Amino acid sequence: MKKFTVLLITFLFFSFSSKAQTGYDIKLNLKGCNDTSMYLVKYYFTSQYIVDSCKKVKNGKIHFKGKENLDKGVYAIVGQDKSSFYFQIFINEGQKFSVSSDFADLVNTLKADGSKENELAFSYMKYMTNKSREFNKILDESRGKKDSLTFLTEKQKIFSEETVKFEKDFNEKNKGSFICDFLNLNKEKYPTDIPKAKNGRPDSIYQYYYYKDHYFDGMNFNDDRIIHTPFFADRTKKYFESVIVQHPDTLIQEIDRFFKKCNQGTLIYNAMLGYFTYKFENNKTMTFDNKGNTVTFEKAFVHICDNYIINGKAKGIYSDETVVKIKEKVDIMRHLLPGSKVPDISMFDTIGGKLVRKMGFDTAKTSVSISELYNKNLDRLAPLYKNLYQVNAKYTILVFWAEDCGHCQTEIPKLNETLKELSGKVDYKVFAVQTKADSFDKWRKFVIDKKLDFINVYEAIPFNNIREKFDIFATPVIYILDKDKRIKAKKLGADQVVEIIKIMEEVDKKNG
Repeated sequence: MKKFTVLLITFLFFSFSSKAQTGYDIKLNLKGCNDTSMYLVKYYFTSQYIVDSCKKVKNGKIHFKGKENLDKGVYAIVGQDKSSFYFQIFINEGQKFSVSSDFADLVNTLKADGSKENELAFSYMKYMTNKSREFNKILDESRGKKDSLTFLTEKQKIFSEETVKFEKDFNEKNKGSFICDFLNLNKEKYPTDIPKAKNGRPDSIYQYYYYKDHYFDGMNFNDDRIIHTPFFADRTKKYFESVIVQHPDTLIQEIDRFFKKCNQGTLIYNAMLGYFTYKFENNKTMTFDNKGNTVTFEKAFVHICDNYIINGKAKGIYSDETVVKIKEKVDIMRHLLPGSKVPDISMFDTIGGKLVRKMGFDTAKTSVSISELYNKNLDRLAPLYKNLYQVNAKYTILVFWAEDCGHCQTEIPKLNETLKELSGKVDYKVFAVQTKADSFDKWRKFVIDKKLDFINVYEAIPFNNIREKFDIFATPVIYILDKDKRIKAKKLGADQVVEIIKIMEEVDKKNG
């Protein structure tokens, strides 16, 4: 049984009159098809969904029927093993039709009942497919010829001229149709008249900006049908992942440009907003700019949330409860972006901690009792505090960890050991915060046993609210701060700290 995949240009386009119809009734007669089950699969951005099935296929006769209209766009006919895409059909206004074909020559035997637009679409497909077959024959003929390169060049020129003329004529005759919009989704826009650069070669910078600026030409982002095609997702993902510079400021600018092309609340708007939100919330990539500062994609996530979700432009995508949770998360993240100055932290070391516990803070359970103890012992507490802002170093490595965290028990000693490589070479200090006040004795023993050469502190009095201020919901969490306590890098593994500081030092030397 011959199988035809999505990669082949075997598309069936269906567009019917605007007469109101309810439900769909699709009959396919596929001579030579041996499957006993078939599925009708809908495209939706990056996903595909089975919307109907025919479990009684006999002699290639397939029937899909439903009481509700299908979403307009591209659907795939899939075989019984659910991995074989035979071909695609386009469903538009009219959703009651029949198609027949012969698997012996699917492209040239396609027939649709009652649609001139279908026949037009079939003619395009037949022409382009047969031209490809013709060129493949030419390739076979060229093998073994002495002048094969010249032969192929001449034939390819003729082939290109003929197909370009056919496409131009086709687009002019059918301008504004969904067929042309669909075909446009998969077409690259390259410049034709390329100026020369100073070196006499074609100007690559001009080519790039032309390509970028014209990438979405002819695409109607308010036509929901294009999101139900196999091309739209790949097209947009390629632009935002490969075409433009992967820097949050550039991405923010391009995202804003993209949404200006869309009407709020459309399928495309909703799908892309969900896609961008998920993509940049979960992108943990960290790079460096030319000044040695780290760059993360959290900035893009915060921008999207502020400008498209929290302000009420995500109705129908996220519930009000979800928006509240997103706002809470973003309000924390916006103050922890690279370059932000972290809040000060007031803690106690192992010696001060003992004294604080003797004051009764270890048994105080309520905020009222803690406040009373604090006010009563204010003069005694003041000299015991170890503050983050008191740390004087070019780099402050701020670490949040818990003695009873299994991962911390491995990572913290590792960090202590790897940092020895920088001793005497780089001005750094480690401000290591034990996050659990009730583990004082075990924490103190661990610090001593592992000989942690840090400023070891813990929160004996819970006034710092470090979990929310520093987004500490799992440990360990490691930040690198500059001398002014601005974030240089964040949420690192113990084995990354030394490497990143070395990179920062190299950039500093280059910048003088």
